[in-house]
Amino acid sequence: MSDIEKQDNHKFIIVVGAGKMGYNLTKLLISEGHEVLLVEEDKTRFNELSAELGENIFLGDATESEVLKEIGTNRANVVVAVTGDDDVNLIVCQMAKIMYMTPRTIARISNPKNEDIFLTLGIDNIVNTTQIVNSLIEKEVDANMIVPILDIKGSNAEIVETELSSNSPLVNKAIKDIKLPEESLIVSILREGQVIFPHGNTVLQKDDTIMILISKDKMDILRQIL
Repeated sequence: MSDIEKQDNHKFIIVVGAGKMGYNLTKLLISEGHEVLLVEEDKTRFNELSAELGENIFLGDATESEVLKEIGTNRANVVVAVTGDDDVNLIVCQMAKIMYMTPRTIARISNPKNEDIFLTLGIDNIVNTTQIVNSLIEKEVDANMIVPILDIKGSNAEIVETELSSNSPLVNKAIKDIKLPEESLIVSILREGQVIFPHGNTVLQKDDTIMILISKDKMDILRQIL
């Protein structure tokens, strides 16, 4: 990728909520070269992560306008609210939209009943964690489960993830040797806490968590491969 392309793809992204989802997302975005600020109001959790994340983590309540001003929300390209509280996530995204005209907001929701409300109130994308857990229960499959992570707005594509067990047919295979469905792409691998951006010669390993961008109508083929 050229330096110009890197600059064009560079974004300032604010992530609110330093739970597992927010922490992993922050690490992924940093590894992709974005400017990222993780906002956490719990001092204990902040202290746990500050040594690792340094200037990429901020202690404060993102539902407060002064905090949003201090962290530079006015120049953010994306605000992602992934706390465990739907109300907090909605408030943060609405404030970013209304006060700072943030181009894109993404909110995590736990209560499926809130999905229509969030979309009606202008949240650009939602991550329905309850729906994800429900899919795990209904499909009744094991470690090679395909878990939906994010719908790509305005398209027939989504991002899914799966963790490779020891008996997965993908383990110890190079990506170039795996016959994935058309209209699908392995976009990242999480291995022992580190994000790997794969290429054709990357060999998948046991316990890898792989994220796949795929057309929804190719999901059945992907399940057969896994």
